[in-house]
Formats: sequence, structure tokens, C-alpha cells
Amino acid sequence: MIDLTTLFAFIGSVLLLFLSPGPNMFFVLSHGIVHGSRGGVAAGLGIVVADLVLTVLTATGVTALIAAWSGSFDILRFAGALYLLWLAWQSWVSGGSAKFLQRSTVPVSQIFARAALNSLLNPKALLFFMLFLPQFASAARGSVGWQLLILGLVLTAISACFHSALGMFSGQIGQFLNNNPRVARLQSQFLAVVMIILAVRLLFLEK
Repeated sequence: MIDLTTLFAFIGSVLLLFLSPGPNMFFVLSHGIVHGSRGGVAAGLGIVVADLVLTVLTATGVTALIAAWSGSFDILRFAGALYLLWLAWQSWVSGGSAKFLQRSTVPVSQIFARAALNSLLNPKALLFFMLFLPQFASAARGSVGWQLLILGLVLTAISACFHSALGMFSGQIGQFLNNNPRVARLQSQFLAVVMIILAVRLLFLEK
């Protein structure tokens, strides 16, 4: 249904996009540094689930319906920014406490849910799937919906590998930093600052 030339071009484009610094990369890196490899991988897998949801919504035409409503972009943008600010506050108030030094304090399931929800509340993610995937689909090659689903699944598989590896890598950095108690006490403030930066970025996004 999708010829190999198109598929390889799609994979190459996806890899280039993932290697470009973006909010998902910073989200995984920051959580891996603060919560260890398990936290980084959990954040990465949360993004993967969001990618899977957005793939299904795109293939079924739901993303187009959402994007067609003029207010949807702003609602998602403000909701996402408020959620990130709430995460920043949660992280900031825990900073400097002895409890925070125990990385198991935050369950990986909670980090997973945070990442998935954060990605789904990013209007740019919705627009990305709606505008990017169809560029590699053609009505001449059969059902466009099935092509979008296949492309989205390929993207999700790449996302799983990339973000899991990134989570493991950032976790190793965090482990190194955690050996220094003074640095360890600053990690929650670091996470809070990253969340605030991502929230401000969302607030100033333009459609």
C-alpha cells in the first residue's frame, strides 16, 4: 500500500524531527535526570502512547474535526500550559527535602501519565499529525485512512525506540548527579524550571 521509497523518506524525516530539540525531548531528559532511568523511560513511553492515540485520531479524521474548530487550538494551548505550571509547582515545593532524594517517591505510572497528558494537550502535536502524515499518503495507493494508520504506527515505533533510549541516557546523567547531595537537592528545581519554560512556550505558540 505504501511504496518503499515513500516509507524510507518518511522514516528519514521522522528521525530528523526527533533529533531536533523539542518539548518532548526536554520532557524526557528532565524527568530522566530527576527520577532516574525508570522515570525517563516512563516519560518516553507516555509520549509513545500519546503518539498512538493521535495516530488513531488522525487516521479516523478526528484531528481534522478538532482542528476545524477555531477555539480548539487555544483551549489545548492554555490547558497544556496550566498543566505544566501545576507540574512545576509540584516539583518546586518538593525541592530540597530529604524525601525528594528517594527517587521512588514519584511512581513511574504517574510520570507515564504526566507525559501522555502533556503530549495530548500540546496543540502543535495534534497539528503535526494532521499535517505531516498526509504528506506521505496518496489516494492512488488505496485507502488513505489505512496509510495514515500505518505511517503513524511506524512513527510510534521509532518514537518508542528513541524516547526510551533518551530516557535511559538521561537517567545515567541523573545517577551521576545524584551522587552529589547538594546537586541532588537542586534537581526538583531544575525540573520545575523546565516545566515553566515549556509552559511559557505553549502560551506563546501561534497556530
